[in-house]
Amino acid sequence: MSKILFDCDTGIDDALTLLYLASLVRSGDAELLAVGTVHGNIDPRTGALNTLRVLEMTGLGSVPVAIGAGRPMAQDVHFALEWHGRDGLGDTFLPEPQGAPTGESAPAQIVRLAREHPGELTILATGPLTNLGAALLLDAELPSLVREVVIMGGAFDHPGNITTHAEANIWHDPEAADLVFAADWPVVLVPLDATHPTAVGDPWLAKLAAHDSDAARFATRILEFYVTAYTPTLKRRGAVIHDALAAMLVVEPKLCEYTERPVHVELRGALTRGATVWDARSLPADDDRRPVRVATGVDVAGFQDRLLAAVLSL
Repeated sequence: MSKILFDCDTGIDDALTLLYLASLVRSGDAELLAVGTVHGNIDPRTGALNTLRVLEMTGLGSVPVAIGAGRPMAQDVHFALEWHGRDGLGDTFLPEPQGAPTGESAPAQIVRLAREHPGELTILATGPLTNLGAALLLDAELPSLVREVVIMGGAFDHPGNITTHAEANIWHDPEAADLVFAADWPVVLVPLDATHPTAVGDPWLAKLAAHDSDAARFATRILEFYVTAYTPTLKRRGAVIHDALAAMLVVEPKLCEYTERPVHVELRGALTRGATVWDARSLPADDDRRPVRVATGVDVAGFQDRLLAAVLSL
């Protein structure tokens, strides 16, 4: 059973991912040890309150939630309010959760849990990687303690979604992302190349909306904002629930195909800052970085069916 620490910036697709993780906990396929929040879609305190709302709705209100970094390591902070709303959940402005964040910082929580569960912890990161980068600076032994890091982020043979070359999670803190990719731990990277093909459309959304449960009604409600934001990009009604694919690969890695290459983040380019770079040549140059397992192909129907079934199971 996977022991998961979820590091996120709880906007709409992170909230859907929390529903998916709740289904894994209920089925006994995973243990959600804790959640940490970071700047990105929304500020980390709002993200923590959103996380608590979802956890309480799914009966996981005892899972601790820690607030993490409120800004990147080396640039100004930016939020994605046009994609996730002013509250991060599609301007639904839901009631305050009953619980509260723990008071521990999210980077400190990463280090503590890694030391409490050496060799067992999977870090699932679906926001900017500032908390992970800070945790690496706090504890040089951290990479040897973590079983796996699964990250939603990056773009290789796919356009960026915040600049022409850069995906949002990496662009929001390129320095932290490069620290994470340089560390000597097993990393699975789930870029836009894998997530964008999984976009859900009207049939999927209709099945979700037809189900009468708190989780399904919540998902339908927050997705209304997300679908409106995504439709011009997709040129059809729908949305890409990026983060849920990364979560799914923690327990079902065979849903994707992979390429293994060292990954770097461009830190200086005027037009390419935040881009993820790999040497895709047939004879790549020597690189002292540990190769990253990058998801390149995906079972789209398998992903969509599993995500829908997970939400409807709650």
